Amino acid sequence: MALDSAPASATTTTAVAATAQSRDQSAAADGANRTDCVGEGLDFVLGEAVYRVPAAPYQRQKGDPLYRPLRIYTVDPATSKLEGAIGTLNVPFEPLEPGPAGRLFRVDNLDGDRGVEYRRADLDDRHVLIADGYQPSPTDPRFHQQMVYAVCANVYSAFRLALGRTLSWGFGDRVSPAILLLRPHFGEQRNAYYVNQGTTGSICFGYYPAEERPTDRSMPGGYVFTCLSHDIVVHEVTHALLDGLRANFAVPSGPDVAAFHEAFADLVAIFQHFSYRELLMVAMRRCRGALEKAELLRDLARQFGHTTGQKGPLRSAIEVDLEHPKQYQEGLEAHELGSVLVSAVFDAFVTIFKRKTERTIRLATNGSGVLLPGEISHDLQNVLAEKASRLASQFLTICIRAIDYCPPVGINYGDYLRALITADYDVVPDDPWDYRGALIDAFWRRNIYPRFAASLSEDALLWKGPRQPLAPVPRLSFGELRFQGDPAHAADARERRIQACALGRYVTKQEHLVEFGLLKDGDPRLNGDRVELPCIESVRTARRAGPDGQIVFDLVAEITQVRHVKASGAGPGFAYHGGCTVILDPSGEVRYLVSKAVTGHERLERRRAFLGSLAGSKYWYVDGEEYKQRDAMFKLLHD
Repeated sequence: MALDSAPASATTTTAVAATAQSRDQSAAADGANRTDCVGEGLDFVLGEAVYRVPAAPYQRQKGDPLYRPLRIYTVDPATSKLEGAIGTLNVPFEPLEPGPAGRLFRVDNLDGDRGVEYRRADLDDRHVLIADGYQPSPTDPRFHQQMVYAVCANVYSAFRLALGRTLSWGFGDRVSPAILLLRPHFGEQRNAYYVNQGTTGSICFGYYPAEERPTDRSMPGGYVFTCLSHDIVVHEVTHALLDGLRANFAVPSGPDVAAFHEAFADLVAIFQHFSYRELLMVAMRRCRGALEKAELLRDLARQFGHTTGQKGPLRSAIEVDLEHPKQYQEGLEAHELGSVLVSAVFDAFVTIFKRKTERTIRLATNGSGVLLPGEISHDLQNVLAEKASRLASQFLTICIRAIDYCPPVGINYGDYLRALITADYDVVPDDPWDYRGALIDAFWRRNIYPRFAASLSEDALLWKGPRQPLAPVPRLSFGELRFQGDPAHAADARERRIQACALGRYVTKQEHLVEFGLLKDGDPRLNGDRVELPCIESVRTARRAGPDGQIVFDLVAEITQVRHVKASGAGPGFAYHGGCTVILDPSGEVRYLVSKAVTGHERLERRRAFLGSLAGSKYWYVDGEEYKQRDAMFKLLHD
């Protein structure tokens, strides 16, 4: 993104540019039936994601424009235009039906509480096209529809670029590609949330009257629409994308799992702020290059917080006391615990920004490194803003790529730190600016330590390969895989099943079971508990581009197994998920194993303690002699 004194133009993020200019072929599917598979030592099953028809983004045709410019609120309606609150965002072009409705998203025009169907936004109308969409307005439902579509499309592009593949939703069927339903006027409530109903998925945005004494420019008693908050929209669509990447993260098996979902969604929203030139320039002028003081960039859901009695933003990426950051504690509420992770990553981001701009500051201050009082020069604002934007894009990419390196179940903050370090090391081994050291220090300052790591050195935190020599999986080498024209796209359903079965037969060999953390039913280590057959949840490609242009290809697979812990004197029974993430190189050789074995006694006892805790009671209840999970919605705001 070029940041200079030229007239304001539409924001085209790097992710959108990459998406819009691709000429990949779309994937096909044959809707086959699920069957159990015969392994070499232990049978296994294939997860529903293997059979679901993957998402099918529109593929640009000859003569199509690259982008569709649409106006959005970069913060919310209560923020002044002079603060960069309105921006024009370029989203990848696709033909749209009124709604708008495209290949990935369909916006609903129904007001759930009032039973009113608003006029649908027709973004292909020539009068709307020439005006860069509908004019930003809190009172025009068509702009509300445009807002949620544009922001969600932009976030999807960021994930697609970071992971190097088309992403699938965590819901759908075996007949047609799934489409996420966006409901900007779901009902009168102070909330917004994503819900997965199996074959369908939706994001529901509430609206509500502001309190009589809001602490921002909102009208007392006037309606506030959560669909017009940039951060809330980004937060919720990130929940949906993460659900598609790691379905079992919807199982709150420990204190960090639900908190991680919230923290990750907040991180994506914060780093998206740095994409908007007008907003970034205003923030940079005010903070004079000190990003920790840039309220417009670091704060989340400002209008919501100001209109619900909080007298400030809903959350922020920076603690009040920078010298004594909030410490990790398992008993914290999910959003509060999530804020600890957010502050750690943002702390590392600010550290690297300072390192990268020290020379620029010295040049601008004749070597003193101390800025004079008053407003910094426009040229310096531009330079700092450009560096901040590029760095934020890099950090967002690192955070998203790390998901492929996370275990398939039971994630904790230490796991995510190791995933961040490994994901970045794979693409940038030399790390000249010490991004990874900054992340390690930021986590350490908040009392976040990975379990079972020998030390906090980079080498100790990298995920490891198999403990025993393993032969490559021939059918999973890139020479044998079949793609729809490009490794970024999933193969058809038959090929996906072949890949999943090849992995299943390999990992269930008798000599491989322990290595992949799997057990046969009746194994004495289960202490009388029962285990289900291993499940091959997914096999996906990953294509990553490094800063020097290098390309890294891998295959990422998830394997899970469920242990049914019987009720005993220690408490009710419960389902205990284990499994591993397997990363294979293009030759089919196993590079990393990220395992959470069902035999882990310490983890099992931590799970039991969480289920019986006050924090766990928010997600679990006792039915007879067994714990059952409550409604699995991902809510941003108040429960």
